[in-house]
Amino acid sequence: MFSLQDLLGQAQGDQAVDQISSSVGADNSMVNTAIQMALPALINGLANNASTPEGAESLNNALDRDHVNSGVLDNLGGLAGMIFGGGQEAPPPPQANAGGILGHILGGSQGQVAQEVSQKSGLNIGQVAQILMFLAPIVMSYLGKQKQEQGVGADGLGGLLGGLLGGGQQTAPQQSSGNAMMDMASNMLDSDRDGSALDDIASMAFKYMTNK
Repeated sequence: MFSLQDLLGQAQGDQAVDQISSSVGADNSMVNTAIQMALPALINGLANNASTPEGAESLNNALDRDHVNSGVLDNLGGLAGMIFGGGQEAPPPPQANAGGILGHILGGSQGQVAQEVSQKSGLNIGQVAQILMFLAPIVMSYLGKQKQEQGVGADGLGGLLGGLLGGGQQTAPQQSSGNAMMDMASNMLDSDRDGSALDDIASMAFKYMTNK
C-alpha cells in the first residue's frame, strides 16, 4: 500500500496523519485506510493525464510552473489550516489551490473516488472530501520535486508515475498496483448532473465542516 509516510517520510507522514485524524474526528487507522486508497487513485489520475503526448506536456508545464519548489511540502500546517480550518501556521502558497488541483487530477471522477473511499474506509463522504483536497497538492508537489531531482521531462512522466506505484517504468496505469482504484476513478459521480463533480466534492467538504 502507498502511504503518506512514503511521500513525506515517516515522521512528517505520521504527523500529517495525526493532524488529519484530529481535524476530521476519526481514528488514525480509518484515516490511514482512506489515504492508502486515495493516493493510488490520485497518482493513477495523473498517469492517465500523462498517457497522451498532449496531456503529458500539459502536466509537465503545470509542474514546472506551479509545483517545483512550491513550498507546499514545507508548509503542511498552512495547507491543513486552509482545508480543515483553524489557520495553523502561515497561509499556504497559491499552488495549494486544493479544489482546483483535485479537479485537474481526477476530473469528473472525483466524486466517485470520494464515494468509494468513504464506503471502504468507514469515513463519511465529507471527511473523505477534505482528505482528498489535502492530499492533492501534496501529490503534485511531491511529483514536481521528483521530476526536478530526476531531470524528467514530459516524455518521462508516465514512467515516473508508474514507478511511484511500483509498476515499473513501462507499466500502464491500468496494469499497475492501483488497478482497482483506476477502475473506480473511471466512473463519474455527478450528483447534480451538470457534467462536473468539482462543485459536488467542494460542497461535500463544506457541508461536513459546517455541520461538525
